[in-house]
Amino acid sequence: MNNLPPWLRDLLAGMNTKGLAAPILIILLLAMMVLPLPAFVLDLFFTFNIALSVIVLLTSLYTVKPLDFMAFPSILLVSTMLRLSLNVASTRVVLTEGHTGADAAGKVIEAFGHFLIGGNYTVGIVVFIILTIINFTVVTKGAGRIAEVGARFALDAMPGKQMAIDADLNAGLIGEAEARARRQEVAQEAEFYGAMDGASKYVRGDAVAGILVTVINIVGGFIVGMVQHDMAFTAAIQNYTLLAIGDGLVAQIPSLVISTAAGIIVSRVASEHDIGSQLVNQLFMRPQVLYITGGILGGMGIIPGMPHIVFLLLSSMLIAAAYLLSQKAKQPQAAEETKQQAAPAENEEATWQDIMPVDTLGLEVGYRLIPLVDKQQSGELLKRIKGIRKKFAQEVGFLCPPVHIRDNLELKPSAYRITLKGVEVGQGEALNGQYLAINPGMASGSLPGLVTTDPAFGLPAVWIDAGLRDEAQSMGYTVVDAGTVVATHLNHLITTHAAELLGRTEVQALLDHLAKEAPKLVEDFVPKVVSLTTLQKVLQNLLSEGVHIRDMRSIIEALSEHATATQDPNELTALVRVALGRAIVQQIFPGTNELTVMTLDNRLERLLMQALAAGGGDGSGIEPGVADTLAQQAGAAAAQQEQMGLTPVLLVPGPLRPLISRFLRRALPNLKVLSHSEIPDTKTIRVTSLVGAPT
Repeated sequence: MNNLPPWLRDLLAGMNTKGLAAPILIILLLAMMVLPLPAFVLDLFFTFNIALSVIVLLTSLYTVKPLDFMAFPSILLVSTMLRLSLNVASTRVVLTEGHTGADAAGKVIEAFGHFLIGGNYTVGIVVFIILTIINFTVVTKGAGRIAEVGARFALDAMPGKQMAIDADLNAGLIGEAEARARRQEVAQEAEFYGAMDGASKYVRGDAVAGILVTVINIVGGFIVGMVQHDMAFTAAIQNYTLLAIGDGLVAQIPSLVISTAAGIIVSRVASEHDIGSQLVNQLFMRPQVLYITGGILGGMGIIPGMPHIVFLLLSSMLIAAAYLLSQKAKQPQAAEETKQQAAPAENEEATWQDIMPVDTLGLEVGYRLIPLVDKQQSGELLKRIKGIRKKFAQEVGFLCPPVHIRDNLELKPSAYRITLKGVEVGQGEALNGQYLAINPGMASGSLPGLVTTDPAFGLPAVWIDAGLRDEAQSMGYTVVDAGTVVATHLNHLITTHAAELLGRTEVQALLDHLAKEAPKLVEDFVPKVVSLTTLQKVLQNLLSEGVHIRDMRSIIEALSEHATATQDPNELTALVRVALGRAIVQQIFPGTNELTVMTLDNRLERLLMQALAAGGGDGSGIEPGVADTLAQQAGAAAAQQEQMGLTPVLLVPGPLRPLISRFLRRALPNLKVLSHSEIPDTKTIRVTSLVGAPT
């Protein structure tokens, strides 16, 4: 190649040599139909055709899945065109040079002709026709029908397979890359069977063309030999029949082999073994079957008039094989029994493999709820969980861990429980096939059914039959199915425990995601400005008070501004809340400029400020009486706000906000505590009640 001109070397270097194989082959096939070929070249191509058919057959036998031989439809088309091209080229040679002798079209055609005819031309013609009919009516037609049905079934099953892939992805069983690969495999499977359905039509046409070409060669050769070359009738018939039959046979045998390979490819069921292993393991590995078959053959062998030697010999072989298989099957069973007997005496050492990882989020269901989470039954709950995680990520600002779902036979049939890091955080009961009618407080009338409470929010509810659904809605009930009940409960718990779901992995993923859009903002932020642990604690503090962390840009900017003065997570959280003040207020009071809030009485506020200073900022200096007054009156004021349809919000001075928020969070989880510095200047404040005022 170094001796070639530079332009030619560059051209060859830029070409894909494997990619040139198909165009060159197609051009050669077309050229063979037009250009005359010598006998030796015909022998070469006929031999290559036979070798190609054998390679295709063996490849199909050792293929595990149909998609492993994805190029088969194209190979089927190319091999068919190759045989037709050889038929055209050999016909030209037979008709022009056939009068010279039986080897006029090459040694391969002569050898196949003599082999099949064997001195009797009538027998040779009949055998050739039988081979062609077998190829056309049995093998090719059957393979084409299987491919047609397979293509139809593959298209019908595609939506279900896509849903199953989405369910596995949503449940965390597979990753995005594997899901993409599975979707591509499903699409390729449908395309493969469709292509096989079309390609099989070429093989059927090739079988018909083979018969016609052979008849034309015999008739045309007979006319050419007698009219143009003055051959005797007997000599012309023998000579051209030999050439025509040999030509047809050398093309039909590879065609039959290729058709057999097509049938094997489309008729097999995908498994981990090739077709040979499947046949041996499933057909000849059952001793009972071999014993019975051997007994039947032995009985037939002793019937008078039967070929005793053949039947009895094969019967003995089958019975001996069955005995060997039985003895071989007993060995592992005996070894297993010995191992089980020795197990109590030999306790295995504990290994690190005995430690099972704990799922961050888990959902365990009773057996009656399995259809809700079974991907084979198109479980609706799987789709809802996927939607919950997506909505959570869009609203809260990070992607929560996948929910690992499993059945638990220890639970009641219709019960479920939700776990966080292996610990139960919620449980309930959902009656699959029925609906939960929830009374939001304005429903009129009662409904027949199992009285219960909504597991997510504790509202009174009733499990009703599907026929009462419209009646319950008309009475003011909120009616949901069993899957929605579980999904709502799960969503509520995920939102409630968002701070615990934000681990270091999620924090690092947040930084990596933000770095794609604002690399300069994130560059050297961790660990030079704050440590990853400090950032995680600040974000967890925000989430524990219901503050979304979607605006990571503002959070990082606030931390970068104040981290030089303090590294205390609680102080940094208070400063970040001020930076997020507009978003916090918008989250609590959407679409209004007037903020309806509660506030502290001046005397209670002074007492709390004094206690805060005396306790060093941790609130340990608060007197029990003051704490009791704060809890009782804040609870009463919050209940009054909720009755008015308002969100209970307590507005306090900035130094008191963390203390009061932590103090009231457990008793009043719905109460929001804001500081004056978090309120934007554009908002107006309306105070509805004073907490701590004398009554």
